[in-house]
Amino acid sequence: MGWLYDHAQIGEATREIVERLDHRYLNEIEGLQNPTFENLSMWLWKQLAPKCPGLCEITVHETAAVRCSYRGK
Repeated sequence: MGWLYDHAQIGEATREIVERLDHRYLNEIEGLQNPTFENLSMWLWKQLAPKCPGLCEITVHETAAVRCSYRGK
């Protein structure tokens, strides 16, 4: 399909975000006072888009059947 992205680059872009979120109360993080999946998807987009040019979608999964996708709009 012509899609190519270096997983090391994605890992580097997400490392700081994972450290900020891991084992934390999400509603205590600036911008996530109401951490719904919709808001989390948008928040993650804002964090990752500048570090991952060409980012096209973020999907947050609650379960295998429940998820929210955000495409920057």
